[in-house]
Amino acid sequence: MATAKKAAAKKTTASSTASAKTAMPTAADMLNPLKGMADKLQNLNLTGGAGKLLESGRKDLAALMQANEKSYQGLQTVVQRQTEMIKSAIAEWQTAAKAMPGKDPKENLAKLDELGRQSFQRAIDDIKELANLAAKSQADAFDVVRQRIQANVDEVTKLLQRK
Repeated sequence: MATAKKAAAKKTTASSTASAKTAMPTAADMLNPLKGMADKLQNLNLTGGAGKLLESGRKDLAALMQANEKSYQGLQTVVQRQTEMIKSAIAEWQTAAKAMPGKDPKENLAKLDELGRQSFQRAIDDIKELANLAAKSQADAFDVVRQRIQANVDEVTKLLQRK
């Protein structure tokens, strides 16, 4: 009978040790908490709400990328137009400077004065044009985001109406 008790005690100790081994994570498992996460995610059923949530997130990201692209293109347009304006102003001033030597100083000053006034007015017009280009670019980019926000509101409204 004593041997039966010892055998039963050994079995209980052995089974508790075996269950402790499976329950106790190894050092490698503790250092790599994401072990097996990819397998778990692949086996995840995304046909319900989670799939819709992921699809909505993908659409949100696509809209942000599109808005960013429109903003970037607008910035490129503004910089390109600004460069053209500067080149034109430099060419105009160079032409005026070449035409002045050898003439009457009062006439040269009068031409410089007129050229300065025209340049100032052109600069104001150019600033307005650049501001309009930038505003249009940002409005286009914002419109993409606004449309996506409206789509999100519509999706949530549909989900709430079902329940």
